[in-house]
Amino acid sequence: MAYLDDGGPVLAFAHRGGAYHPELEGLENTRAAFAHAVALGYRYLETDVHVTCDGVLLAFHDAVLERVSDRTGPVAQATWEEVRQALVHDRERIPRMAELLEAFPTARFNIDLKADAAVGPLARLLAETGSEDRVMVGSFSARRLRAFRRLAPRVATSAHPWEVVAFRLLPSARLARRLAPRCRALQVPHARGPLRIVTPGLVRRAHAAGVHVHVWTVDDPDEMAQLLDRGVDGLMTDRTDILRDVLRERGLWRES
Repeated sequence: MAYLDDGGPVLAFAHRGGAYHPELEGLENTRAAFAHAVALGYRYLETDVHVTCDGVLLAFHDAVLERVSDRTGPVAQATWEEVRQALVHDRERIPRMAELLEAFPTARFNIDLKADAAVGPLARLLAETGSEDRVMVGSFSARRLRAFRRLAPRVATSAHPWEVVAFRLLPSARLARRLAPRCRALQVPHARGPLRIVTPGLVRRAHAAGVHVHVWTVDDPDEMAQLLDRGVDGLMTDRTDILRDVLRERGLWRES
């Protein structure tokens, strides 16, 4: 799958553009944040999508506007004309997903489907722009992800939660793969409360099935080192500066 072939031995993902880099706090999922990550050398950009009531696909995390912008109300009830007036951290506009694909033509995008209504618009956008090989799509909703897979069979997808459970609990990589034939990566947290998700067994079963393991969202250098030692294939971080330094120290950063 072309999406997974461009980042070197470990894929480094700029989560929402690197939301907690000291120069970027408050600017998550903005064009400025993604440009900053690309300037640091990141090839993989993580974002989320919602859709306005008139069908415009946005790179935006929340279902409502108020946490990060100067506007209020649900995204799904706003028009694009209304959303385009909003400012993130009093300075940046909320970008359209189409705008980001055009602005960063060599980047790979990891896209989290945040709303049912975004499924069709995202599938159409990727087909219309010829971007199917540049993205991986995931969702916490199994139903939403299955709907996207039906509409966009060429696009790489990560595992939904029930597919992750199969790899985490089943003893056989072959059986887990049979239950999750479409996923190309497990994109998971290191742990959930006391339960460790990314165990050596999970990594081993995923690799035996030809599936990547990408871990989110990791900002601590010691935790990054621990996960790299465990053999994960990718790390998502809000601290793009720290992850780049850790990978460089290990000779795992792909220089431009």
